[in-house]
Amino acid sequence: MNAKITVLAGDGVGPEVVNEACKVLETVANRFDHRIEFTDAMIGGGAIDKLGTPLPEETIEICKDSDAVLLGAVGGPKWDDPLASVRPEQGLLGLRKALGVFANLRPVRVYPQLAKSGPLKEELVANVDMLVIRELTGGIYFGDRGKKPDATGEFAFDTMGYSTGEVERIVRLAANKAKGRRNKLTSVDKANVLEVSRLWRSTAERVMRDEFADVGFEHGLVDAAAMHLIQRPADFDVIVTGNLFGDILTDEASVLAGSMGLLPSASLGDSGPGLYEPIHGSAPDIAGKGIANPIGMILSAAMLCRESLGWHKEAESIEAAVEQVVAEGVRTPDMALAGETTVGTIEMGRKIVLAIRELATSASAA
Repeated sequence: MNAKITVLAGDGVGPEVVNEACKVLETVANRFDHRIEFTDAMIGGGAIDKLGTPLPEETIEICKDSDAVLLGAVGGPKWDDPLASVRPEQGLLGLRKALGVFANLRPVRVYPQLAKSGPLKEELVANVDMLVIRELTGGIYFGDRGKKPDATGEFAFDTMGYSTGEVERIVRLAANKAKGRRNKLTSVDKANVLEVSRLWRSTAERVMRDEFADVGFEHGLVDAAAMHLIQRPADFDVIVTGNLFGDILTDEASVLAGSMGLLPSASLGDSGPGLYEPIHGSAPDIAGKGIANPIGMILSAAMLCRESLGWHKEAESIEAAVEQVVAEGVRTPDMALAGETTVGTIEMGRKIVLAIRELATSASAA
């Protein structure tokens, strides 16, 4: 099979980790007799500097013409002014909207060898394997906003809103994902305060009752969910929530794995290319130092294989290689405990490529 992948390296450590993910994809393609065509395009701060916009029209067209999109990261101190009329994050939000990717999938899995690496006690994070699904193109990030004068100076507002249809489609997607896992779905809202959350809750209840009665289902308030992610994270299987709550909870959940650099994500729609990126952002403090962890980007490439290309064995081979390398004790600085030897971005990528080849050789011998 041939695949067309758009590569948006972006800003900060983006180009460094994307480069390793592309090497991994090429290795897997060769192993399974596929051909991948990579096309580079611009987004974020680099696009602002060169073209005056964080999302050039050409980038949108190239992405729409591909099977999937790999994104490194956007943003950095150079473009951090929140009052600027043009910001890198506008490119990311615009791309999500242009591609119609309404669901952000963030798996959080704790490798046993890294259970001591995070801030929580080892026994709390043992057996953590959850999937957080965040609605991505609605809610407060896309609602009406503005400022107006008032007696004290200014009044600013951002409006949160969801339609029945937006809630239905994200809950259906989440329920179907739960059926392929431990068959448990938790919907997170703030229905005790917010009208929009009451619509979310009633819609989720109806969809689950009428279409997914065989899936275990519960509600959770966002403040309680934030607490339970720390107290009993292994109890969660699939979490579904809105844009704002999902943004916050997924960053909280990321610390369970021991490093934000380990975690991938996929943004999916009803059709068209998916968007795949690590959750860690541009990490400007380590950009150019060659020490960024590429595993989150590499595992995003594995999600790309599974979700957009239907390459399930290919995805499994990437994930198995990452697991093997972690088990062997290979660590980038963000994963390492005090005194442990570390490797850089390129060496970690090389180790994973070698592991893919070794696993392929072992499978052939068997």
